[in-house]
Amino acid sequence: MKNQILKLLRDSTEYVSGQELCERFNVSRTAVWKAVEQLKKDGYTIEAVRNRGYRLITGGCEVYNKAEIDASIGTEYIGRNSFFYNIIGSTNSEAKRLADEGAPDGTLVVADRQTAGKGRRGRSWVSPEGTNIYFSLLLKPDFHPSQAPMLTLVMALAVAEAVKGLDEKAEAKIKWPNDIVINGKKVCGILTEMSVERDYIQHVVIGTGINVKRQTFDAEFADHASSVETELDAEVSRSRLIGLIMEAFEKYYEEFKKAGNLSTIKSEYEKYLVNRGREVCVLDPKGEYKGIAMGINDSGELLVKTDDGKTTEVYAGEVSVRGIYGYV
Repeated sequence: MKNQILKLLRDSTEYVSGQELCERFNVSRTAVWKAVEQLKKDGYTIEAVRNRGYRLITGGCEVYNKAEIDASIGTEYIGRNSFFYNIIGSTNSEAKRLADEGAPDGTLVVADRQTAGKGRRGRSWVSPEGTNIYFSLLLKPDFHPSQAPMLTLVMALAVAEAVKGLDEKAEAKIKWPNDIVINGKKVCGILTEMSVERDYIQHVVIGTGINVKRQTFDAEFADHASSVETELDAEVSRSRLIGLIMEAFEKYYEEFKKAGNLSTIKSEYEKYLVNRGREVCVLDPKGEYKGIAMGINDSGELLVKTDDGKTTEVYAGEVSVRGIYGYV
């Protein structure tokens, strides 16, 4: 009930009477008062006025906790079972542990700080507190393991759309396959891990790290990394952004499961694809080559047209793009 009251107060621009809360949730005034007091302990500023009711005072320091995140998510099942930690080793590791304990499909693990955040190729992900978003989404899909890598692109699409939901003017783009860039600077990385037994997926964990608050980056990253707030020049609620991502992901994930591939959401993904129509440099183990990125196929490979007129499907490896970090 506490989270429901929080959502109701957030959505209302006026005072909400205690009587209305009692009738809506079928509880006593004492129960409402206790829930409000608990929200205050959680860090919320709630004004109570006799004969008028309760009102949530917004502004000031950001409240970032399980209650705030839960109240921001309006999905059917993605993110509805959630866990929040002020500090943890890795949200991906915790999601995998919860999977082994029987956590349901769509479980969300969020941390304010990670001490052992994971990046691609075994790299660490710097995860300070009070600044960014670190979450892992646990999925238990009923399809072949070969389809799982495509989920990384589904999440990338969800994040790009969510950032756009914060500001329609935002230049949020996807650098294939899953880096989110705004104004040419990286703000998000995604790491997908899978547990498989023969041809059966036990679970998939999609870890996502997003630079949100204004911050200073180390010299080696300063030229190509940024944050959502810096690029949008506006304050951003981390909880709201997570809610928007969960809603977008659920929508596209359902379409993906029905099709069994990216065919039905490919056009949406390509709207955000910064590589499309631009020269790219493909760092293939067999030899580097250049071409024009034409989009993706139904499986998420990047289609690159070379000077000889041939179109190559890029399955893996690093791809650099003119004008985007890593290749100028």
